[in-house]
Amino acid sequence: VQLQASGGGLVQSGGSLRLSCAASGLPFSRNAMGWFRQAPGKEREFVAAITGSGGTTYYADSVKGRFTISRDNAKNTVYLQMNSLKPEDTAVYYCGARFGISNLQYLRYYQNWGQGTLVTVSS
Repeated sequence: VQLQASGGGLVQSGGSLRLSCAASGLPFSRNAMGWFRQAPGKEREFVAAITGSGGTTYYADSVKGRFTISRDNAKNTVYLQMNSLKPEDTAVYYCGARFGISNLQYLRYYQNWGQGTLVTVSS
């Protein structure tokens, strides 16, 4: 299983970025996908998740209304559109994959992880 995250970079406060996570080696449409992030000195935290069908999405309160998770099962790719970025969004962003449709906000249930992509938001 491989999850390849990309799209991170340096952006000014208020700007936008779109992260992508390309998956291989797993039945993608049967896996829920999640985005988590880890800031320096902090624990990895939930950002957003989407069920295998794409029919249901979940967001952390801190990103609700600013970030949008989506997926293209034909391309085995999940996306995170991030708008109105804030300096506190600065972190390494990781994508994860798992079976199941419940408790998608808990990282301990994810079986597979990508390598992470760094997002830096300057003030």
